[in-house]
Amino acid sequence: MSEARYDALTLPAFRSYQFARILMVLAQQIMGVAVAWQVYALTGKALDLGLVGLAQFAPTFLLWPLIGTVIDRVERRDLLIVCWAGIGAATVGLAWFDYIGSRDLGLLLACNFAIGFARAFSAPTSQSILAVIAPGPWFANAVTWSSTVFQLGSIAGPALGGAIFAALGSAWKVHALAAVCAFLACAALFNLPRSGPATTAQNRGSPLDGMRFVFARPELFAAIALDLVAVLFGGVVALLPIYASDILGGGPEALGLLRAAPAAGAAAAALWIGRFPIQRRAGWLMLASVVIFGVAISVFAVSETLVVSLVALAVSGAADEFSVVVRHCIVQLQTPNEMRGRVSTVNWLFVSVSNELGQFQSGVAAAALGVVPAAFLGGVVAVVSAGLAALLAPRLRQVDRLE
Repeated sequence: MSEARYDALTLPAFRSYQFARILMVLAQQIMGVAVAWQVYALTGKALDLGLVGLAQFAPTFLLWPLIGTVIDRVERRDLLIVCWAGIGAATVGLAWFDYIGSRDLGLLLACNFAIGFARAFSAPTSQSILAVIAPGPWFANAVTWSSTVFQLGSIAGPALGGAIFAALGSAWKVHALAAVCAFLACAALFNLPRSGPATTAQNRGSPLDGMRFVFARPELFAAIALDLVAVLFGGVVALLPIYASDILGGGPEALGLLRAAPAAGAAAAALWIGRFPIQRRAGWLMLASVVIFGVAISVFAVSETLVVSLVALAVSGAADEFSVVVRHCIVQLQTPNEMRGRVSTVNWLFVSVSNELGQFQSGVAAAALGVVPAAFLGGVVAVVSAGLAALLAPRLRQVDRLE
């Protein structure tokens, strides 16, 4: 078997793209730490932390049929540049919000809505462009390395954001650094070649073709739906400021470590997968990883020690990484290029529900049940969802090789 099959990093365009991505991931993760601490310091309410996720999710929910159509009909590289520039501009708005000393939560949420609007287009574009940059035999390995880059940025970003916040004591300085990273990422994207629109007048199809495509393939729908349910209820990102401050007795630096821990586990798992690719029984591996994810979240929920909390979050991130690699390969390898924008948008819709709307769900559950019971129950739901998927989705169990 060719070595190139296991080394997407030999592709110049892929390397350029990953350099741009790590800058963008750093920007968003640094900004995420500052926003979370800002909101909790401003209101002290778990529900308001959830509103940040809801503001970022709303554009994807409202516009998803249009998003996929746009991605398939325009030059994807240029669309990504515009979207990332928009994220940088909105981050400047967050810096200004703090610099002037405003306590208007609505303005902060408006900036997060703008970030969500840009991400609604940029995230599925990022997914669909990867299969063009690293086609055919390179793709599965490209997914692994791409995920590694994302997780490395997700480790460094929160830790850096938390350390800067703790040292300088101002959210606007953290946001300013994030904005610089975002604009540098935009500049790096100009190194990518243009590939032209994926569709022509003859094969454009309908905006709803992506949803039809997913529902017509049981293993594809099951993989996406399982990830949605597990992260929607098992995700604890919105609750981390409360754990850092009220349960673990730390400050912004503790929040940065907590946000970085899942990414550290995921990066370790991604490096492992890069060295030892998933070759058989991928469906069963995905189901097992969701069970481990749920158990780790439940352990984190009841922990009152920073070290135990960090280990539990790292394990949850590692388990989630295996699930992400399997799901992303299933989605992209089964989708023709002219439909990747629409199918990737459907996938991103489900991911947004689990991540951004999951933050809102966490805030509501914590307000109703208490922080610890809400987080613990979320982990239990993730385990149960994997069991139900194993029983009700035989096509997912039967997924074997990722090629």
